[in-house]
Amino acid sequence: MPIASSFSILRHRAPSLHHQHFLLRSLVGFRRGNNLSIAAAKPQQQKPHNTSRRPPPSKNLLRAREKLKEYSSLAPVLSLDEKPNLADSQAIGTVAAAQANFMRVVVQSESPPSSDGGGGTGVELLCVVRAVLKKIKRRVMVGDRVLIGSIDWVDRRGMIENVFRRSSEVLDPPVANVDHLLVLFSMEQPKPEPFSLTRFLVEAESTGIPLTLALNKTELVDSQAVDAWNSRLREWGYEPVFCSVGAKHGLDTLSSILKDQTTVVVGPSGVGKSSLINVLRSNTHERVGEVSMRSGRGKHTTRHVSLLPLSGGGYLADTPGFNQPSLMKVTKQSLQQTFPERSNELEKCSFNDCLHLGEQGCIVTADWERYPFYLQLLDEVRIREEFQLRTFGTKKEGDVR
Repeated sequence: MPIASSFSILRHRAPSLHHQHFLLRSLVGFRRGNNLSIAAAKPQQQKPHNTSRRPPPSKNLLRAREKLKEYSSLAPVLSLDEKPNLADSQAIGTVAAAQANFMRVVVQSESPPSSDGGGGTGVELLCVVRAVLKKIKRRVMVGDRVLIGSIDWVDRRGMIENVFRRSSEVLDPPVANVDHLLVLFSMEQPKPEPFSLTRFLVEAESTGIPLTLALNKTELVDSQAVDAWNSRLREWGYEPVFCSVGAKHGLDTLSSILKDQTTVVVGPSGVGKSSLINVLRSNTHERVGEVSMRSGRGKHTTRHVSLLPLSGGGYLADTPGFNQPSLMKVTKQSLQQTFPERSNELEKCSFNDCLHLGEQGCIVTADWERYPFYLQLLDEVRIREEFQLRTFGTKKEGDVR
């Protein structure tokens, strides 16, 4: 390309003076009607404002604020003797049954009068648990005394808003505010197995709740078998109650023991827990079916924990049958306290951390029937504690269990 043509192109592309003046006025914010000189187009240093513009909060911060408001609206755990002021749509009740995400709650206190005439003691409400209780891991159990809100007295529905503090708690089965434990076995179909019976008794003793040991189906055995087990259990440190649901024997004794108490009936499947509860409640419904001749267990067993009122006062908890209690509350040191036949010797032992394995100076001897059971359970508890120690800090307690 010729040099003259190149200069011609550059000359045409260069902005004119008029164009430069227009750009300069645009930079300084020229407005129509204002006569600004080129000297006024010099950039002026802006003074800092007193309030700087803050960036908008993040979504996580907004979500956290909403959660804080939600948690702040939840009252702390209510004490046993606390009497909160109730609104028209609130009441206090006891959880009688739990299944899936629903709770059956029996109203204990009179609710304020409502426009539709709802409210009153003894009304059963189908309730769900407030979502915030689940988020903060506040568990609702059968037997809990709870605060119910958002009650629809017509449809008998509500929401559990808070839980009162518990006086006691049983893990297997999960029941709160228990006054008494009834360990129920049978003399036949199935026969009592000493180690399984010991395991249930150890689990019951570890809760610190008073217990009664009862053996059902005495009509299926002779008097010699009853006398033999009576003498054997007395050596274990218990005063057993022998009863028969079929023959209506020993039921008056159990009724007087269970009166005005919240009792949890525990024992293996097929021993007649539900049948005994039905008889004590004078209720012929929901009876356990006949015992299977093949397995020796009930054909129609309880699936969920239920709290059933007694006509003479108190409650009975019908629980699913299970053959292996977890013993999660039992430790190496507390295991020895669950064998009442050696309570006197244990108190006289001079070593606080003694496991009674033949240590020098230990006065606890091995001349008692359940000492092999004690050793077997001690090994099981030690293995579990060592496993928990290895996994501590890497797994939650619920995962370890």
